[in-house]
Amino acid sequence: MNSKFPSSNNVGSRIKSSEVDLLSCPTQGFASIPEAIEDIRQGKMVVVVDDEDRENEGHLIMAAQFATPEAMAFIVKHETGIICVSMKEEALDRLELPLMVNSKDNKEKLDVAFTITVDAKDGTSTGVSAQDRETTILALASNDSTPTDFNKPGHIFPLKYTEGGVLKRNGHTEASLDLVVLAGLDPAAVLCEIVDDDGSMARLPKPRHFAKYHNLKIHIYGLI
Repeated sequence: MNSKFPSSNNVGSRIKSSEVDLLSCPTQGFASIPEAIEDIRQGKMVVVVDDEDRENEGHLIMAAQFATPEAMAFIVKHETGIICVSMKEEALDRLELPLMVNSKDNKEKLDVAFTITVDAKDGTSTGVSAQDRETTILALASNDSTPTDFNKPGHIFPLKYTEGGVLKRNGHTEASLDLVVLAGLDPAAVLCEIVDDDGSMARLPKPRHFAKYHNLKIHIYGLI
């Protein structure tokens, strides 16, 4: 196990440091906002869960700029295999990544704003390997990327972040990018749902057990 990964117009401008300080005491058994932010800043993954009134599921989250093949392999092993990248509207517009369906036709249960899927054009083969997924995610996170750098469709799922973050939409898309932005990093976040051994979604308390076993921080994003 290395130091970062286990083996095998934004919310930052609206949540001031004084407000973070007020929320620095974690709910029992869960990491505080500053603790989660610090791990994100160091390039580590954190487990983020919502409450029972929503999905009650755990997601692995990390800053997109720190994606590595090792991190992608770990995520694919323990997750659904659908790796998403939360991004701001201006970045999606710059890369010419439209929504998969427009907002009025979106029938997804929680109105998750999926764009068309992508693979990086250069440095990938099928787009499926851990190395290929890392390459695509790093390309999405790069300010130097252009629309011609991607093949469509692909194997990475960009998501459109709601401006204002969890203050406007209480979703994993927003929570992941809020944490990355609060960590002072480039505004792109990797997220993927944790699955149980039987293939079902991992709901509390299982994400807590997962985080403890893999020595990861776990955070309730309703605290943001």
